[in-house]
Amino acid sequence: MQRIAVTGHVHVSEDVAQWVTRRLTERLGAVTGPRLHGVTCLARGADQLFAQVVLALQGTLEVVLPARDYAARMALTDNAATFRTLLGQARSVETMPFATSSRNAYLAASRTMLDRCDLLLAVWDGRPSQRVGDTADVVAKAREQNLPVEVVWPAPTPAPTPVEAPGPG
Repeated sequence: MQRIAVTGHVHVSEDVAQWVTRRLTERLGAVTGPRLHGVTCLARGADQLFAQVVLALQGTLEVVLPARDYAARMALTDNAATFRTLLGQARSVETMPFATSSRNAYLAASRTMLDRCDLLLAVWDGRPSQRVGDTADVVAKAREQNLPVEVVWPAPTPAPTPVEAPGPG
């Protein structure tokens, strides 16, 4: 069984979400069925895209929630139904020993997730973390542990080269 975890941006555009979904499907497609085990904190954005792909490929899902209030907080978001559906399809769910969600709880959940995987997929634009527990922190921790990390992010589209208008005749 290959145990693959994910970290990534919570806010992604629809175009990036579609690209990431295609890329994750291609990447994970070689490990379909019971050999594929996904580990995620199930945050909105990258985590949920990953979970959907793992389940679509008939893999199993393990969820590590950052705090006891996390599911209730997610129930108040505009993607509560997606969160509940994915959480209900998880083979196992563990909640970190924090009463309330915080940056430290997010980092602890990510560290637990890293301890349970063989590979980290980072849906990440490569920018440094703005706050504790952001994607760059999780990637740095994985690299410190010598855990393989694969970045999944579309290459920037180059700006079009200006074309000179034809001069007068």
